[in-house]
Amino acid sequence: MFRRVLVANRGEIALRVMRACRELGVETLAVYSDEDRFAPHVAAADHAIGIGSASSYLDQATLLRTALDEGADAIHPGYGFLAENAGFAAACEQAGLIFIGPPPRAIAEMGSKIASRAHAAAAGVMVVPGEIPGHEPAAISAAADRLGYPVLVKASAGGGGKGMRIVREPGELARAVASARHEAGAAFGDTTLYLERLLHRPRHVEVQVFGDAHGHVVHLFERDCSIQRRHQKIVEESPSPGLPGALRTRMGEAAVRLARHIGYRSAGTIEFLLEDAGTGEPRFYFLEMNTRLQVEHPVTEAVVGVDLVQAQIRVAAGEPLPWSQEQLTLRGHAIECRVYAEDPAAGFLPQAGRLAVYREPVSPGIRIDSGVTEGTEVGVSYDPLLAKLVALAETREAARCRAVAALRRYAILGIRTNIPFLVRVLEHPRFRAATIDTGFLDEHDELAADTEDPEALTAALAAAAVHDPGLQPPRAGAPTAREADPWDRLTRWGRVSP
Repeated sequence: MFRRVLVANRGEIALRVMRACRELGVETLAVYSDEDRFAPHVAAADHAIGIGSASSYLDQATLLRTALDEGADAIHPGYGFLAENAGFAAACEQAGLIFIGPPPRAIAEMGSKIASRAHAAAAGVMVVPGEIPGHEPAAISAAADRLGYPVLVKASAGGGGKGMRIVREPGELARAVASARHEAGAAFGDTTLYLERLLHRPRHVEVQVFGDAHGHVVHLFERDCSIQRRHQKIVEESPSPGLPGALRTRMGEAAVRLARHIGYRSAGTIEFLLEDAGTGEPRFYFLEMNTRLQVEHPVTEAVVGVDLVQAQIRVAAGEPLPWSQEQLTLRGHAIECRVYAEDPAAGFLPQAGRLAVYREPVSPGIRIDSGVTEGTEVGVSYDPLLAKLVALAETREAARCRAVAALRRYAILGIRTNIPFLVRVLEHPRFRAATIDTGFLDEHDELAADTEDPEALTAALAAAAVHDPGLQPPRAGAPTAREADPWDRLTRWGRVSP
């Protein structure tokens, strides 16, 4: 086992990795930018080193030098930043450090959507019909005609919806291609595009896979990530509601087959689109692979009862997987909600400011992975994710109700958040009935509307909170339940402080 691990990340994922290391008896080394000097992950680490500006988390040379100078054995990249950078993974190996993640070759090959489609096809996994037309406008137009409109223009590199455009008719194609190519080049340094048939009302279902260096590969069932905005996931759940058992088995087997085909090691996710073809059972198509730990990994941990981060560390240290496929089973249902510092009513504009009040709800079946505390200054240099709230219960409906109740007791004052929006999503009749697909939020933009007038309410609730002796201090346990709880009302509006 490692002696010391450098955590090349920040926020909630850095804290998550540190918790896993602590339980394994492994020391942690945090790195931090100038504006993260007082961030929670810095205080939580055994050792911490400042590395400069906001972009320093991407400075490979500085990270490697810091790891070596401070006696680290390994680097855990978390997700984002350098987690899917094959060059960084290779540089770690060359420096004599262990990269806690997949091999560089797997990252490089599966990071290309075009190459990953070829691997999926070779492994016998169905891919969404598509073509690689090159750069000539005539070839691109002909490919779109063969696939049939609407089509999706997609960047081969990267993810997060960047370099992706929907084209519904031929007259939109040229502009969409130019826009996607420009965005892909700026974001990923790669302007390669391909075209894909746009599936009708698909669900986004992904399968967690895990491999080790001893030839073992397993899947840990699936997550439904259909609640997304501009290809950015917002609510995830496991298991996927209404998925027939036989289909679940086939999807898991297909994911394992692909992971085994590419010699995958560590945690990864095979993403599928699930389309109802009118035959009584949906068809699933390979979409892409994420060669890292996912933001939504806690829902899998909740329903399967494992620690994926500890397993990552053990596998990177050369140990075999701690569980076989036969030992992995589903228990209950889990729903994860991503709590962002953003204003849904203003086009989901990221928010900045100090968290004047930050109180996490505490109740059975609720897990919160957060990267902030009361008093934290939230800036605009990084992703606006504040925390992830995960509700686990015996059934989907019980998990949904538990998540709603916890969100309404999530007290954040000082900046706007998406908490009221999340509550409206979870309480929508279609979400309750699990009749959702990737177009759900586009069809229900009213969920982002700001229907409350906050001005007088903000001051009143803030004053009530300050003078209410029954409210608990930060992270001090469950709030006292009362008939008219001001925290409940406060979080329902999630307002900017005066």
